[in-house]
Amino acid sequence: MVPRYARPAMTAIWEPEAKYRIWFEIEAYATEKLGELGVVPKSAAKALWDWWATEPKIDVEAIDAIEAVTKHDVIAFLTWVAENVGEEARFMHQGMTSSDVLDTTLAVQLARSTDLLLEDLDQLLAAIKRRAEEHKYTPTIGRSHGIHAEPVTFGLKLAQAYAEFDRCKTRLLAAREEIATCAISGAVGTFANIDPSVEEYVAEKLGLKPEPVSTQVIPRDRHAMYFATLAVIAGSIERLAVEVRHLQRTEVLEAEEFFSKGQKGSSAMPHKRNPILTENLTGQARMIRAYALPALENVALWHERDISHSSVERFIGPDATITLDFALARLTGVVDKLLVYPERMQANMDRMGGLIHSQRVLLALTQNGVSREDAYRLVQRNAMKVWESDGRLMLLDLLKQDEEVTAALTEEQLEERFDLDYHFKQVDVIFDRVFG
Repeated sequence: MVPRYARPAMTAIWEPEAKYRIWFEIEAYATEKLGELGVVPKSAAKALWDWWATEPKIDVEAIDAIEAVTKHDVIAFLTWVAENVGEEARFMHQGMTSSDVLDTTLAVQLARSTDLLLEDLDQLLAAIKRRAEEHKYTPTIGRSHGIHAEPVTFGLKLAQAYAEFDRCKTRLLAAREEIATCAISGAVGTFANIDPSVEEYVAEKLGLKPEPVSTQVIPRDRHAMYFATLAVIAGSIERLAVEVRHLQRTEVLEAEEFFSKGQKGSSAMPHKRNPILTENLTGQARMIRAYALPALENVALWHERDISHSSVERFIGPDATITLDFALARLTGVVDKLLVYPERMQANMDRMGGLIHSQRVLLALTQNGVSREDAYRLVQRNAMKVWESDGRLMLLDLLKQDEEVTAALTEEQLEERFDLDYHFKQVDVIFDRVFG
């Protein structure tokens, strides 16, 4: 986790103190249920909760010192709790194994992290929707292969982003559902030394579902799916970020990141206004996607358990969620404050001499009796002259001078095919589909 790209609420979920608090709750709830079953004295859970009610400080340094000797983190924690609670603490962890604590804790942390990510997505979606409605009919050029194609609106560009992030939200909800499972099943997952009702009780208290069948660990296909979902969201972040970066290029300059008073773009060139936020988002997206691969490789563990996944998840659990939280918030800010230049968009469309209307002329010719092959040839030979003139010639003028074209289409019919608004007649339909 890099502090530069971290926000407090998400970071707090992964702090050692937060982890140990979840560990305690798992142990205390399990002990509570075991007391109800008569496996341990009910006084054991009471002693744990009474101590917890004093709001004790989690002494991370003391736990670390014990672990330095035991070389086992869960044992170190249990030892520290026992030192504070006293005799009744010996009934903790009855029939449980370390993975019961570790895997269930990871599920809680990922579920809580996901709740923040879902809030982030809601804020991003709201910002995109607002800007999309603002520019619903703002004409701009649609590009294929980076080349002018046909007109769209800037609102449609943003509507596409909204639909994509709405799908991201749906996937993230499914990922949260899949990751939020609890395993309190003991060594190799057989419940030999602990009743399944303990798992059900702990799961209910922590807002999880019991894992239907575990080994000694929760199956890692769940985690692979979760981190793959974060990677897909990162891809969508980068897609919108790259769009902004391209639109901010000097030769295009149809939109750009907000440039605040006092901001500096370059240490050498005072005129610079660079797309630093969206470039940064591209880099963060690369990192978030990179965390998906080790999660996929964690699926294939040896037999009922090994710990090759453990060190991986100590990295990717906090790093992926913290980074994505930051990236979503940053993208929301970019969209919210994005500077949009409709006049430049119109000027960029106009600079190609009307080439963006070539398809409408092609279709009109075919509808008036010209074969598609001949229609394509007629439009293209005039379009290439405009292209090679760098927009100094106008396609409409050349078509009016082409006898083969005017034999099929009148000047009025040609002029009708250069109506910009024609391209936007279905914008309402698309917006209804997206925003409903």
